[in-house]
Amino acid sequence: MRNVTVDNVTEVVIDSLGKHADIPARQREIMESLIRHLHGFCKDVNLTHDEFLAACDYLGRAGAMCSSKRQEFILLADILGVEVLVDMLSNPVSGNETISTVLGPFFRENAPILPKGASTVQKSFEGEETVYIEGYVRDVNGKPIAGAVVDIWEDAPNGLYENHDPDQPDYNLRGRFQTDESGHYACRAIRPVPYPIPSDETAGQLIRYMGHHPMRPGHIHMFVVAEGYRPLISQIFDSSSEYLDEDSVFAVKEELIGEFKKAPEGSDTDLVLRFDFTLAAANPQKAAAE
Repeated sequence: MRNVTVDNVTEVVIDSLGKHADIPARQREIMESLIRHLHGFCKDVNLTHDEFLAACDYLGRAGAMCSSKRQEFILLADILGVEVLVDMLSNPVSGNETISTVLGPFFRENAPILPKGASTVQKSFEGEETVYIEGYVRDVNGKPIAGAVVDIWEDAPNGLYENHDPDQPDYNLRGRFQTDESGHYACRAIRPVPYPIPSDETAGQLIRYMGHHPMRPGHIHMFVVAEGYRPLISQIFDSSSEYLDEDSVFAVKEELIGEFKKAPEGSDTDLVLRFDFTLAAANPQKAAAE
């Protein structure tokens, strides 16, 4: 094609798909939709060349921010509501299983495996409130799931996750706990506090461009895995926290709001939190792929 115009450029690019090498049908579907939507966006806003170059520079700077401790593109997807949308598309709820929500950019693999009831706290902070967290992991029929692994992580009272805070010990406020024969899990942690997502660099630039705030309500991340069941990535939100109705990454779900209650007299924590999880059976084909 030697005569590319505004009117035909989209079809010209789409027609090039698979011309010189076979591509899978799903790959073609994704690329065709991407090209149509991307070209449509450029036309809708009448994107200027200066704006195009600024966008390229922006994405380059976002890529340069990525490291083993910070995934800038997940953060940008969170701010735009993309990750929560993809999560809902990928994990539709069809029964009584616990609803999922976003993984977020602060997850770390290989958190320490701790005994049931142990504490994730390696460093104390002034004014922190300790909490005993417990609950049961069951299947959709109410049968307990023994041996499920509950991976937990949260921010410190200064609003920082340990991988963004050089003053916190490695894997502070992180741990993996296994359910017993009754499906029960338990750990000791601290009450999470609201915090701003990293608002420096490209993430901050985007959220300011949107005229939105960077704050997230207090929450504890939970990643529950058991053989034969669909992995559950979720969060427990503090019912008394600020920003429940205006989460900067749009991840709050009513079903995931838990109540941090005053611990009974004589307890070794300030608060208690009970939260149960219901796991759906894995799709065999999807489980094999994962």
